[in-house]
Amino acid sequence: MVKAAIICRAPFIIELIKKRKQNCTSLYSDKYVQGTDESVFNLTEKHPEIKELFGNDSNLKWWVLGLVSFQLLSLFVVKDLSWLWVFLLAYCIGGTINHSLMLAIHEISHNLAFGHSKPLSNRFLGIFANLPIALPFSVSFKGYHLEHHKFQGDEKLDTDIPTSLEARLFCTTFGKLIWMSLQPLFYALRPVITYPKTPTLLEIVNNIIQLTCNFLVFYYFGGKGIFYLAGGSLLAMGLHPVAGHFISEHYMFHKGFETYSYYGPLNYVTFNVGYHNEHHDFPYVPGSRLPKVREMAPEYYDHLPRHESWVKVIYDFITDPAIGPYARIKRKHAGLLKEE
Repeated sequence: MVKAAIICRAPFIIELIKKRKQNCTSLYSDKYVQGTDESVFNLTEKHPEIKELFGNDSNLKWWVLGLVSFQLLSLFVVKDLSWLWVFLLAYCIGGTINHSLMLAIHEISHNLAFGHSKPLSNRFLGIFANLPIALPFSVSFKGYHLEHHKFQGDEKLDTDIPTSLEARLFCTTFGKLIWMSLQPLFYALRPVITYPKTPTLLEIVNNIIQLTCNFLVFYYFGGKGIFYLAGGSLLAMGLHPVAGHFISEHYMFHKGFETYSYYGPLNYVTFNVGYHNEHHDFPYVPGSRLPKVREMAPEYYDHLPRHESWVKVIYDFITDPAIGPYARIKRKHAGLLKEE
């Protein structure tokens, strides 16, 4: 009886497997290269006032100082709480603040704290902002992130793009749930595996300072202190509302559109990273002024597809079979093209 049922359903199962296999590869291909450059070349000619928004944000360093101070002072409270409260605070408060600091580091990677004339000041502020996050990444992030801007979609140079193995392994609903949960692991390991670079002196300094800070936190505040910081960072990069920006920014929810903005309230705790079309058009405008870009040139942004909720983005990404790690516009790397 069971055997007969399996045989009867075999064509359906085979068809389902074929569809799932197609979904795991269809969008993750070179034929979906965006036809036109999303940067608006004549925007500043029509709206020259946008150039007045360029420059550093003098308040950024004070935000970083305040957030880092809050996290470190919180350790005096966290160390005496139960593990349940430590977990809840790490997810709801500590993780959110650490994610905010990650996006402050994103701002700093564009030299938006002290300007381009003071690169070392920006790097050391980034190292300082890195302290509560527990995972040393500030200096190395700059190099990889600027190449993401310059070579967006390049299959080698843009390490923001999931690998083909990720796209094939995590294309089911359950697989995408696991992939989202382990997203910090993939973001950390993907550049090291697919595009390794020789560590610079500043990266070594970043690692030494961060590991020293981690040791001191563990020594004085125990496992609860280090979990509040490191665990909060990992939790807030996975299944967490603010982590929705990882998916919303460049995953192709609408065919042919490579970048998406989000204008909702979570921008208040993420340095306006949701204004992502505006950010890619003008990476030297600090996040605090990106809403003004949209205000000055609404005809360039208001008609573009955008996301209304990062939580919904995560839900749709996991449950919609048409979206997954494969749903990225991917371009052949010039060097690899020549080799072929």
